Amino acid sequence: MNNQLLIISSLFIPIFGIIFILFFKKHSNLREVSTLITSVALIYCIYSLLPQVLDGLRPELELLRITNNLILHFHVEPLGMLFACIASFLWLINSIYSIGYMRANNEKNQTRFYVFFALAIASTIGIAFSANLFTLFIFYEFLTLSTYPLVTHKGSEKVKRAGRVYLGVLLTTSICLFLPAIIWTYSLTGSIEFTNNGIFNRSHQPLIIVSLLLIFAYGIGKAALMPIHYWLPSAMVAPTPVSALLHAVAVVKAGVFSIVKIVIYIFSPTLLSEVTSVNFLLYLSGITIIFASIIALRSDNLKRRLAYSTISQLSYVILATALLASISIMGAILHILAHAFGKITLFFAAGSIYTATKKTEVSQLNGIGRAMPWTMLAFAVGSLSMIGIPPTAGFLSKWFILQGAIDIQSWFAISVIVISTLLNAAYFLPIIYVAFFRDPDTKDGYLYNEAPILIVLTVLSTALVSIILFFFPQIPIELISLLIGEGL
Repeated sequence: MNNQLLIISSLFIPIFGIIFILFFKKHSNLREVSTLITSVALIYCIYSLLPQVLDGLRPELELLRITNNLILHFHVEPLGMLFACIASFLWLINSIYSIGYMRANNEKNQTRFYVFFALAIASTIGIAFSANLFTLFIFYEFLTLSTYPLVTHKGSEKVKRAGRVYLGVLLTTSICLFLPAIIWTYSLTGSIEFTNNGIFNRSHQPLIIVSLLLIFAYGIGKAALMPIHYWLPSAMVAPTPVSALLHAVAVVKAGVFSIVKIVIYIFSPTLLSEVTSVNFLLYLSGITIIFASIIALRSDNLKRRLAYSTISQLSYVILATALLASISIMGAILHILAHAFGKITLFFAAGSIYTATKKTEVSQLNGIGRAMPWTMLAFAVGSLSMIGIPPTAGFLSKWFILQGAIDIQSWFAISVIVISTLLNAAYFLPIIYVAFFRDPDTKDGYLYNEAPILIVLTVLSTALVSIILFFFPQIPIELISLLIGEGL
């Protein structure tokens, strides 16, 4: 299969899968098998491109030319390759989890759920392989629209209100900030193509470059920088598999991925380091990390705590990118990977707890580890990864980020990393402690069992990957090294 066909297949396989999902809507087993086969086929196409990218090839495809400057253009470079690998692999894992979760909780409208999930993944692959800002923007908007029905899946008035916040914030920021930033970029440079070493140069005024960077950062609302972060906790009304999609597979990852890609291929870290006298992005991300961690610490609802943890962890990626050092950017991209597997593990575990016990609050988890040891063991692994403790992938990414901060002597960044790590430990470790070392609050606390086998197997699998990536990070590091060699 040639490269262009692989790219087309990667974009359209989820769409073809929707046809079969709808065809088998009255036959749940066949509908779910269709989802799994589609996700496996997507993995095959995406991972078939990986060896070529590692060998230095950069497959590309011009799908549609609207005008000379507006082109749906795809280009598979190392950063997009890594993101596509994460998203496609986790779609399969999340689909297996979803089958167990949706059935065990008797969720309604399951066909609609699988259809929009596939649309969201197709949009994510489009973002990963985008070759210019126009293509990125189109698929970024598709991702927002395709995830809205997932966020509002349960259909209650409370859920619909949360969905309006989700849609309102993301569409308002993208239309009012992201799109104007793209137009301004074109007016200044005559280009919106992602280009090695960026499309800006020293002839552009530093104030304009810094202003544009901030507009991009807030226009990409999916990155959840404060104060436009509140759509993310609101979206926690969605079923747990959707929360996993939002936090680990697609939505917020698309946000920070887009910012990293724009910094590298539109502005260039080298240029930014020369023109940035006050690194506003560094300070905004650092403040977000600390404040989100404090809110997480004060939150009793488990999914809310995890949501604010995600806001904090996303800003690690932005902070590391804003340091503009090669090693910190390596840490930023590794953190996208580490957070994906660590946070999906935590949300899977939260969903497992809810399915088996209907418990949703941290204060209700005393002794839960005795009844659900495998779930809480996985939760412990995910927590250690978020804190940055070996042997988990989160340790590697934080190590590189910290090393980058030390290399450029950014005492602000060093302080943020140290303080937030302590806060991470403060809101994750007590959950593990009470789960295993406290008695249940009521006698029936010993009567719970683990969630259905599909849920338990998937939560264990993502926890295991977090550990495997600690010992075998070679392929992600090789991809990132290629990126740094080409783009910095």
